[in-house]
Amino acid sequence: MKKNLPFRTWFYFRLGWSTYFAFLFAAINTLTVTYYLAIEKYPVLFEIFPTFGQYVLYLGITATPILIFIGYVHYKKSPAYKSEADVVMESNPHAKRMLLNSETMLGLTLELLNLITKISNNEKLSDVEKKSILKLQEDLTEHMTKRSMHPSKLPTIFDNN
Repeated sequence: MKKNLPFRTWFYFRLGWSTYFAFLFAAINTLTVTYYLAIEKYPVLFEIFPTFGQYVLYLGITATPILIFIGYVHYKKSPAYKSEADVVMESNPHAKRMLLNSETMLGLTLELLNLITKISNNEKLSDVEKKSILKLQEDLTEHMTKRSMHPSKLPTIFDNN
């Protein structure tokens, strides 16, 4: 952790800056600029919003639900968020590793269920099945020690040969 401290600090700084600091100041800047450079200069708009406080209140009441709806559509109803998630999954080795581990565990679980079913029915394991189990054990041991990110390097848990 200590060797990564500068990078972790940089990450937290960027997160705080972009999520909170920049957001807050961008909102204040937008409200200030639009009021004092646009609304004050047009009498029709100035009659509707005679004070900066009223303008902020009105915009807060109307814009907040609209922006919440836009955020909802972005995450739940449009392909935009799925595309973002795909890019993160493709580029993040930790996410890719979790996906590969999950796929490996599903295959392993299926293989174990097949063996448990066979054993619970008092059936003997064939020599091929025994060899397959030993091969699976070796592959998983190797996988655990090497931890490759490449899908072709994962254990061949679906092979019964």
